[in-house]
Amino acid sequence: MSFVEILKVLVFGLVEGFTEWLPVSSTGHMILVNDIIKLRQPAEYYEVFQVVIQLGAILAVVTTFFRQLWPFETRRKGGIGLAPAKVELWIKIIIACLPAAVLGLLLDDFLDTYLYNGFVVALTLIIYGVAFIVIEKRNEYTTFSVRRVSELDLKTALWIGCFQCLALIPGTSRSGATIIGAMLLGVSRTAAAEFSFYLSVPVMFGASLLKLLKRGAGFNTVQWFYMILGMLIAYLVSVYCISFLMRYIRKHSFTIFGYYRIVLGIIVLLWFAVSRA
Repeated sequence: MSFVEILKVLVFGLVEGFTEWLPVSSTGHMILVNDIIKLRQPAEYYEVFQVVIQLGAILAVVTTFFRQLWPFETRRKGGIGLAPAKVELWIKIIIACLPAAVLGLLLDDFLDTYLYNGFVVALTLIIYGVAFIVIEKRNEYTTFSVRRVSELDLKTALWIGCFQCLALIPGTSRSGATIIGAMLLGVSRTAAAEFSFYLSVPVMFGASLLKLLKRGAGFNTVQWFYMILGMLIAYLVSVYCISFLMRYIRKHSFTIFGYYRIVLGIIVLLWFAVSRA
């Protein structure tokens, strides 16, 4: 076990926790960080590591929104039963997750082989950065027709799920794609962000499970320790970031994140151009 490797894992956990829930692309940041401070581990290990530490971020959503997501309730006459409103919410979540789940399974190897590179990340960072700025400008005086997640209908949930498919391209940001899509469909910033968090639970858990089943065997004790440590750090930071974002967007737009994405995209382009020269 290496102290330097532990410090690197801490950095990866911090980056994952800070960027997973902000619409700035955690995958893009992780690719950049890995190019700067590579873990001294096989490439196969890192593929699993970067997805598995997302489980910590998922747990942050589960604990933060537990009351909203827990589908059971205590009945007045005693006993526990399903809460109709929560069941309806989970139906919307599952429907919205289907498009990305199907495409993700079909294109997993293709995406890993051809799209996980600095140029694609930089391009998508910039494109969606511009999209955030344009959409927020358009919405400056817009009255959203859907202000709460409970007001979403099944059709809108499915369309948001279709927008989520865009996040299969690294650098897009899963939360960014779903938030942009939801806002285009007339969903308020707060409801769009909250529903995006809900969608992350089955989507990211499924992606992590898929990676573990495909490449998770054969890791040693130290490697598992690194993954668990990364998950823990990602969880703690994610709890803060989710709370911060929900407070922030009640009074502010996503425009600042759009400018951040554009600047970061340019930095990524310059970094990879110089490092590959």
